[in-house]
Amino acid sequence: MSESDQDDIKSRLRRGDLTTNNKEVLEAFAIDPYEDPYSIPLAEVDPGHPALFQHDTLWKHFERLRAEDPVHYVEESMFGPYWCITRFDDIMAVDTNHEAFSSLESKGGIALGGAANPEEMDENYRLPMFIAEDPPKHDEQRKVVAPMFVPSNLADLAPLIRERAGYILDNLPRNEEFNWVREVSVELTGQMLATLFDVPQEDRLKLIHWSDTVSNLGNPDYFDTPEQGFMELFNCLGYFTEYYEQRKKEPAKFNLISMLAHDPSTNNMTPQELLGNVLLLIVGGNDTTRNSISAGVLQLNRNPAEYQKLMQNPGLIPKMVPEIIRWQSPVAHMARTATHDVEMGGKTIKEGDRVAMWYISGNRDESRIERPDEFIIDRENPRQHVSFGFGIHRCVGNRLGEMQLNIMWEEILKRFDKIEVTGDPVYLPSSFIHGIRELPVIIRE
Repeated sequence: MSESDQDDIKSRLRRGDLTTNNKEVLEAFAIDPYEDPYSIPLAEVDPGHPALFQHDTLWKHFERLRAEDPVHYVEESMFGPYWCITRFDDIMAVDTNHEAFSSLESKGGIALGGAANPEEMDENYRLPMFIAEDPPKHDEQRKVVAPMFVPSNLADLAPLIRERAGYILDNLPRNEEFNWVREVSVELTGQMLATLFDVPQEDRLKLIHWSDTVSNLGNPDYFDTPEQGFMELFNCLGYFTEYYEQRKKEPAKFNLISMLAHDPSTNNMTPQELLGNVLLLIVGGNDTTRNSISAGVLQLNRNPAEYQKLMQNPGLIPKMVPEIIRWQSPVAHMARTATHDVEMGGKTIKEGDRVAMWYISGNRDESRIERPDEFIIDRENPRQHVSFGFGIHRCVGNRLGEMQLNIMWEEILKRFDKIEVTGDPVYLPSSFIHGIRELPVIIRE
């Protein structure tokens, strides 16, 4: 691509004539993911490029920003201009101040890459969802699904999760390489999603496919434009619209679609709002758990002393699970839009500015977490991390995710001396979902 073509695409992006994350934009903003971030002028450091996540070279970019410019303005990026918030305490300050920092989809939403001019966006390609709302609508809709994740219901789900985890592990191949992500992480989370929605288990891979589609909307290896990805998501809308309308006519039941169909806050949603909320629950129920299950196997292999410690003392699993979630940070960032001028770190974030809270950086903040770059399964305070967010948007299903990880590792240790990673992981090219697509392993007998 010529320099003049790059300049034209960047100009169109700034005007809002292009959506972000399409093939043209990725080409115009192509980078060398292995370039030393300390060699780049500080003003030009942009840690949000998907290539850094795909190649696992993001860490020093955040290290530099935490040390030199923790409230950092990126003037030009594939997402448009935005602020990087990289320290633990600053992330908490933004996340707990929903009045100053809006999540509204109409202002840009919760992820970098929202429309530059949301009010001009084609209605067919909008995904309103309760996490991308402010109070009171956010609170009203979140309350509809929150009962699914209360401790009493989680206790009822535990035996089912244990049975499924055991079945998955018992049927894994021995002495031959396989992809742990597909055979284990995807299977457990897919089965749980089908249960939560009360749809047939044979459809679980459809749910995973739609979750992957959301993650790959900006990936040119899958779709030339996000609009092509939406063609797949409209199949998801058709599938769940049928269940949604059917369950309105039936007595209320304890499953997510029935809850949405019977509550006054959610029983008359537009098609786009139904799709948005369903995808929110699918992605939320899939990505955190799925990528943490994979990350645990990877990090234990990279830290054999910790793996040995775990095998000698399985009682460490409850401490190890939040350490895995901290280390992986499955949701790399959440975005907000300033509703008025805010002073932070000696800078002025102006009304209308986009702000990215980099959870993945806050989880490496040396000022709040001791030895943050080390994977330590018996930390004294393992829950000191920002992976689930804070305030009104804190992850509603965090305890279910942790419970699945706890049970999976209990069942692993009952069966295997070691799960051996045999090659490099393949990472998702996304700066929103910090995901592992492939993890080759062998279980030896």
